[in-house]
Amino acid sequence: MSETKLVAQLRSTTGSPAARRLRAEGHIPGVIYGQGMSPVSVTVERRELRLALSGPAGSNTVLALQVDGKSYPAVVKEMQRHPVKRAVSHIDFLQVNMNEEITVSVPLHLVGEAKAVIAEGGLVDKAVDTIEVSCTPNDMPNSFDVDISHMHPHDVVRLSDLTMPKGVTALGDPDMPIVTVLVTSAAEAAEAAAAPAEGGADGAAAGAAEATDTSE
Repeated sequence: MSETKLVAQLRSTTGSPAARRLRAEGHIPGVIYGQGMSPVSVTVERRELRLALSGPAGSNTVLALQVDGKSYPAVVKEMQRHPVKRAVSHIDFLQVNMNEEITVSVPLHLVGEAKAVIAEGGLVDKAVDTIEVSCTPNDMPNSFDVDISHMHPHDVVRLSDLTMPKGVTALGDPDMPIVTVLVTSAAEAAEAAAAPAEGGADGAAAGAAEATDTSE
């Protein structure tokens, strides 16, 4: 996996007033840390960060973070966002060893159209938005795609149903549902009404036979 270059500047001032001033100027305060290094306070340009993370790997892009003449292989560990505007207000970078495993959250995408579910008034729903895995930065998948074309009402896709690429290990309960089918109350009522109707005639016939036996 090739690294995407991102230039960061050393940040000498800290505190809320300084951070607000940086954001107003189009910069995002952050920190880079990792094994064997002391945390380094930095800032990155908002536009440059957006461009660096615009590739298929998104926020899991492996970055060549350029800081004061040094290059750190790094990934985004956490992005804090404004509670209303949702703009990134602070970012944590984790320095990584390209040959050592890290834990990352990989986006889950649904592909295809579940026609059988739609026909029954149902809806395919993601139970989770990301899948947590362990892998080296070189083996990190961009996303997991689940084909829902063949799903039917009441079907469930579990974590164990996902095929992991070589070098990638899924973390969590293998039985954890990751994709489910939601059936509307109207569809459930129609299904429930249909089931007793089939047995109703048999039940009535059995009742009539029992009544005849008793009368004899």
